[in-house]
Amino acid sequence: EVQLVESGGGLVRAGGSLRLSCAASGFTFDDYAVVWFRQAPGKEREGVSCISKSDTITYYEDSVKGRFTMSRDNAKNTAYLQMNSLKPEDTADYYCAVDKDGCNDSYYKDYWGQGTQVTVSS
Repeated sequence: EVQLVESGGGLVRAGGSLRLSCAASGFTFDDYAVVWFRQAPGKEREGVSCISKSDTITYYEDSVKGRFTMSRDNAKNTAYLQMNSLKPEDTADYYCAVDKDGCNDSYYKDYWGQGTQVTVSS
């Protein structure tokens, strides 16, 4: 069974940190780039970060550059999003997804997780 399971979300104060995890199973994880998306209430889903299959290239949306760091551990079939200096505008449901075509601008992804909620209070 193919699964992507996010964890690590929660409630944090502005300026704090969270580390999200995306655990994969049921497919060959290192054949896929991993992407983090987020969706705030009333807003469209937006891409946050992407990491390549080989863990050599990462991309970040402008609003999170310098604050978020993405990584992956292919031996553990897990990707991570370290979120530092969190702001209230980071509040959203965060989703991980994988794409065999690599990091790109498409919202089509091969598999999606169910999401984890991040709430940043002021």
